[in-house]
Amino acid sequence: PDLMNSFFAEVARGVGRVIESHGYQTVILNSDENPATELNQVQLLLERNVDGLILASSQSANTSDLFALLNRYRCPNVLIDRMPPGAHAHFVGVDDTTIGELATTHLIEQGCRRIAHLHGPATATGNGRMKGYKRALRQAGVELRHDFLLPARHDDVSGYQAMMRLLSLRPRPDGVFCYNDPVAAGAMKAIFDSGLDIPTDVAIIGAGNVHYSDFLRVPLSTIDQSSTQLGESSASLLLDCIQASEPLPARHIIIEPRLVIRASSQRR
Repeated sequence: PDLMNSFFAEVARGVGRVIESHGYQTVILNSDENPATELNQVQLLLERNVDGLILASSQSANTSDLFALLNRYRCPNVLIDRMPPGAHAHFVGVDDTTIGELATTHLIEQGCRRIAHLHGPATATGNGRMKGYKRALRQAGVELRHDFLLPARHDDVSGYQAMMRLLSLRPRPDGVFCYNDPVAAGAMKAIFDSGLDIPTDVAIIGAGNVHYSDFLRVPLSTIDQSSTQLGESSASLLLDCIQASEPLPARHIIIEPRLVIRASSQRR
């Protein structure tokens, strides 16, 4: 993942609490959301005979190289946060379609009718949140405008740039669902720099509920993914895999996302 996103730092803290209490040490590598870097790092760890791996994979469509590596070394592993299409593996995460639906439905309930989405990369996470966004619009009879769909990667800089593009449109959006909280933080700065008000002119909601979301100039509405619990659950599952005498059937642990309403979206 990208450790500049404190969501993953909080996941890592949960992993460490469980793993280290059982006598293991954690080694954390940052792929910066680059699939090639990720493959090289996984190979490096496997060559060093790590006991197990927890992966927030940046792979989008082609996962064959990653799983070929894992199968070759027979290393216990758990996927977190992103479940690549077609993967048959242990997984701990949330339902990203539900995240997109919760966030977008909340904006609709606050009176927004021109709702944009600053979307992430074409991973299972990004695709799921996009699907939930579109479903919520469809169910509410709100128009889906394709010029309101802009890529924003996963950081505040891209969120700022994408939001500036949205604000140049006429009519501009009155609500924006951002792929994650860092993207939302960048989008909020763009709105302020344009002399507009949050949430009166544009309501904003993110996803991840990172630690600073409540301390922004306007506290950020978001979707909580129980990041520390996600880390703890994935570590416990990995320990089960390490200690098992034979490979365990694939298990999926799905954590329920939770809407957190703060001032950035509260118009009613």
